[in-house]
Amino acid sequence: LAFGCPGVLAVLEMEAAAPGECELTRLLQDKLQYEMRLQYMKHNFPIDYTVQVQYEEVLRPSNVTRLRNGTVSEVALRYLWFHLSSQAVLRIREVLPEKHPSWKYTQELGHLFDALGKEYSKYRQTDVEAVVADLVKLVHSAGTENRRKAVRPKALLDNCLKVMRMLYGAPCELGTD
Repeated sequence: LAFGCPGVLAVLEMEAAAPGECELTRLLQDKLQYEMRLQYMKHNFPIDYTVQVQYEEVLRPSNVTRLRNGTVSEVALRYLWFHLSSQAVLRIREVLPEKHPSWKYTQELGHLFDALGKEYSKYRQTDVEAVVADLVKLVHSAGTENRRKAVRPKALLDNCLKVMRMLYGAPCELGTD
């Protein structure tokens, strides 16, 4: 999609507000293509630039595998992925001035996560396993600032895409290209 056209973004936002998880994850996958992550999250930043995130905000495929082996449900894992990925986009946006070349890209990602949040608004933390609910609470609570690590913006979005494909690939028939 050509996001440079003003009307296209408006249509995307309208479409992204109503469809279910699969449609939104397909739109996210399109936005998280390698070339876009490379341009907006690496080339538009200084060499070795990092963002400070909480240790728990980094969700890797290995974390998901460990949680799955601990019998955490797929629904709970998707809930966790949504919270941590949308938080990662917020962390990146916090360091960007509005005139930064990656601002609009992160804004578009934020809109897609907002729309996905509407899909997840029906879940309550009591509906998911305690381990996932505790992680979500920890990420959104104050006082965890001392548990920070430096992560490259592109790495945050790389993990976001990899985990999204793990969790939504089969049920939503996401491609891997």
